[in-house]
Amino acid sequence: MSLADIVQQGWDAVGTGDFDTLVADYVKDMTFIMPGQTDVLEGRQAFRLALDGLGKILPPGFEITGLRQIEGENEVVSIVEWKSEKVPNSQLSVLFKFNGDKIYEERWFIDTEQWKSAF
Repeated sequence: MSLADIVQQGWDAVGTGDFDTLVADYVKDMTFIMPGQTDVLEGRQAFRLALDGLGKILPPGFEITGLRQIEGENEVVSIVEWKSEKVPNSQLSVLFKFNGDKIYEERWFIDTEQWKSAF
């Protein structure tokens, strides 16, 4: 399975709410860097707990409308097309860094002003 396949499998798990399957692809001491690059979660357990509140941290009406993966050496970038009640169309990117076939860092890149305005 390619690294891009692992990332896609994770997005699919998010779509079905299967967060336990999602976090199985992360190392125990992983890091999650959220939009704005100032909020950081350390560890798979903290990441898993945060996923239970996913609906509270996404803008109202958030929907992924397109998704593609770009694979490099030990990393994958997801290009995510999305919309919400207040944002008719936008994009963001997510960088996944790998150690072997496990993710050790996930970092979101997004227009933070637009993201804030979506709430």
